Formats: sequence, structure tokens, C-alpha cells
Amino acid sequence: MKPQHESYLSVGGMIEMNTNPVTSFIRMNLLAGIDLHCPLLQAAIALLVIGFLTVISLLKFYAYITCGRCNSDRKMKGKTVIVTGATGGIGKETAKDLAARGARVILACRNTDYGNQIKDEFVKETQNENIVVKKLDLSSQKSIREFAKDINQTESRLDVLIHNAGTAELRSKTTEDGLELTMATNHFGPFLLTHLLIDLLKRSAPSRIVVVASALYRFASVNLNKLNPVDSFCPGYIYYVSKYVNIYFTEELARRLEEQGCQTSVYAAVSEEIEGVTGKYFIDCKEGTLSNAARDMAKAKKVWEVSEKLVNLQPDDPKI
Repeated sequence: MKPQHESYLSVGGMIEMNTNPVTSFIRMNLLAGIDLHCPLLQAAIALLVIGFLTVISLLKFYAYITCGRCNSDRKMKGKTVIVTGATGGIGKETAKDLAARGARVILACRNTDYGNQIKDEFVKETQNENIVVKKLDLSSQKSIREFAKDINQTESRLDVLIHNAGTAELRSKTTEDGLELTMATNHFGPFLLTHLLIDLLKRSAPSRIVVVASALYRFASVNLNKLNPVDSFCPGYIYYVSKYVNIYFTEELARRLEEQGCQTSVYAAVSEEIEGVTGKYFIDCKEGTLSNAARDMAKAKKVWEVSEKLVNLQPDDPKI
């Protein structure tokens, strides 16, 4: 009989659950030979647990004292913000903070049932009921176009668009549009969505587009001939590439919008300190330094041009 496996994503990687009854039986018999009531073994286990919890606590404390924080108390009442990937991680915390500041927050997510649970949580914690859940799958151009059409028809303004959603696939996958899944979600999706919402952003000026990149871009390089690496043998590496491309996208976007009243940064949605700052890279709430290669504006322009073709922009789509 062929062994059966179930795979679950976990923080830090993949946990493989082997459900083969033969190997499970062997493991049970091996464990049966261990005396869990042995005082020395109990003491060793207790020390391991204490040590693990101590390390976690120290890491949290280190993060608390070293990581940058947004100290702005600026209110966002009357502002409309879209946060993609708003049901977990950075996106969730960002959306909750903006809701606490009084903004109308649109949670753009794939699972609207879970999105509504997050909405209820936010309403309870922030007392802000002006929170909306809308379906958006950034790996699907059809979903992106439907979402953008809905926003353009129902929203009178859009002050901040935060591209937070992202994925790092462990296996190479191709979307219905023929794009590699990680690149589709992390770059091509945000690229297309920005185009489709740009007119609303311009009408709401001064507006901001925030692209969440990563310092991991430094571990990658961008091959313009393989911007859609559907045959990649290393899917995990593509995440680094997508973050690199995020930076090129933001730089070229800033250049194109420089005279059009739409502020673009890779950081904050609210900070007064960066009013008028556009096309910059921020890390830990301060401007970071990009590598020389990441400041290659000619390559950023090429990335833009290749992306335009791969997302199938239509003649009547808004232009940037």
C-alpha cells in the first residue's frame, strides 16, 4: 500500500504528517520503551521547555526594543483604505490599527467568511463599524477585475491602497492566467489592481499606495526574461524575486505619478513625516538603503513594460 501523507503549513516551514499505519505502529512501540515517569527524563523535558520559552521571550523582548514603531497619532476619519491580505499577520494588524484611527477599512481577502470574523473582531476592539469585507484573489485576474469594478462603482474615494497580501509557495504552481502563483499574487496582482484603481486614487489626492516589500530581496536577482518563471525548479526563491520586483514596481510607479498627485512609498499609510515622499524604501519606520542594483531605474522601467504584457492590460484600462 502506498504511504499516505498530509501536509500542513507551519511557521518556519512544512510539517509532514505520516499517516501510514505501519510506521505509526513502530513509533508507538518505540515510545512504549521509554519510561516517561523517570525523574531524570521529566527534569530534562522540563529544562527543554523552560529553555525554549526563555529563548522565545528573549526574542520577543529584542524585537520590542529594536524594531521601529509608528508613533504617529494621526486620525483617519473620513479616509478610505484598502488592505489586501487583511485577515492575518502584518495585514491584519495594519487594518486593525487603521480602523482604530477611524478609517473606513476595506478588508480585501480570499475567504470572506473568515474576513467577516475578523471584521467582527475589529468592530469589538476598535468600536469602528465602518469596516467592509470584499472578496479578492490576487492570483486571479478575473477576481481582481471584479473587485476593482465593485470598488469603482461603490466607493466615492480611496485614500490609501496597501498591497500587503503575499504568498511563498513550496511547490511550483501555475494560475488560470498562466502565471507562476507566487509572482502572480505578490507582483502581477498588485500591479494590475493599481492600474484599475488609479483613477479613483487620483480623484482622492493626496493619496498613498503602500507596497509591502521585504529585506529578503537582497538574496535574489531579477531576470527580465524569466519574470514569469513557471518552470522554476526553486519555487521558494521566487518569493525573494517577487519582493525585489515589488521595489522596481514602486520606483517606476513613483516616477510615473510624480506629477499626478498620488504619493507612493513602500511604507506608511499615516505618517506625517513622509508627506510628499514618494518611491522610497522604509524599514523599521525609517528610510532604508537599497542596493545599487535595486536602484536601477532602467531595469525598473523594463519590469514595468514586461508586467504590462503579462497582466493583459486592455485598451480601455486606466493608464499610468
